[in-house]
Amino acid sequence: MTKIPLPGQQAKGRPLLAMTMGDPAGIGPEIIVKALASEAIWCVCRPVVIGSLSVFQNMVQGLGSSLRVMAVPWDTPVPEWSVMKKGTLPVIDPLSPRLKTVRLGRAAASSGAASVACIHTAVQLALAGHVSGMVTAPINKEAMHMAGYDFRGHTELLADLTHSKRVAMMLLGGPLKIVFATTHLSIRDLPQALTVSRISQAIRLAHHGLQEYFQIVAPRIAVAALNPHAGERGLFGQEERLVIAPAVKRAKRLGIQTVGPLPADTLFGEAARGSYDAVVAMYHDQGLIPLKLMAFGKCVNVTIGLPIVRTSVDHGTAYDIVGTGQASPQSLIEAIHLAARLVQRRQSLS
Repeated sequence: MTKIPLPGQQAKGRPLLAMTMGDPAGIGPEIIVKALASEAIWCVCRPVVIGSLSVFQNMVQGLGSSLRVMAVPWDTPVPEWSVMKKGTLPVIDPLSPRLKTVRLGRAAASSGAASVACIHTAVQLALAGHVSGMVTAPINKEAMHMAGYDFRGHTELLADLTHSKRVAMMLLGGPLKIVFATTHLSIRDLPQALTVSRISQAIRLAHHGLQEYFQIVAPRIAVAALNPHAGERGLFGQEERLVIAPAVKRAKRLGIQTVGPLPADTLFGEAARGSYDAVVAMYHDQGLIPLKLMAFGKCVNVTIGLPIVRTSVDHGTAYDIVGTGQASPQSLIEAIHLAARLVQRRQSLS
């Protein structure tokens, strides 16, 4: 991956956010073009896209967008990026060699490598303080693996690039904030993956994220059970007794307001009504089903535990609708707004 010179420290004002294009064969480029056409985005931040210049030129043309694609050279000092304004689509293209052809709706090693290169560049910029945070469009895990990157997804890749040992996904939608003890994992492998340490870490990260990002001084955290009826005293499984309850006790000893394990079929409704500030879910679909039921298309993913602000969309590459112009930018718009707010909160505390 090419090391490229970095521009100078960013100027104060609306935060400068790096937006990665995601998988170029997916809907990432489309939703970015649509989002940057929104005046509201430019009111809260200065976006700079990290991606293939040719992909975005083709996308703007294909959508009939009035945006003017603008190549941003790496040796341009950030304060001079003030020329970027509504009506432009500023693009930093870190790909070497440049991406030439993309087969839409198909996983490919070239697309996977391009998506990872853009994430790597955005992390470089954020760690160096040249951008205030990053917002990521969706990647395709198969394409990433085809390119030789053995990560389960964005979260694990970002943890590796930032040398972060403890990270977790927090997804927000409507009244819900959900943190996951595990992420992209087969249900078959789930019971063995759930440990006291892993669940304790998720509770601590939820507590930390609520305090740092949302200024909740004493967060109330509920922990979901894995099995029906919270295991029914071992009748339907032992995970509640052996790993989840001990993790909750450990969190309580640290002074974290935690309850659980609670039956998942009623817990999320209680959380939506305000009984808890966040829920720790045991696995991907346990948390995402209620979240997307309540706020589909408007959910946002925040990675807790990173030294940088990172938000993302709540959906995948949607290969089935690529090229049709149907992709909604709403989740990306929400992610950009949230990233801008989180940056401002961090800056106010520093």
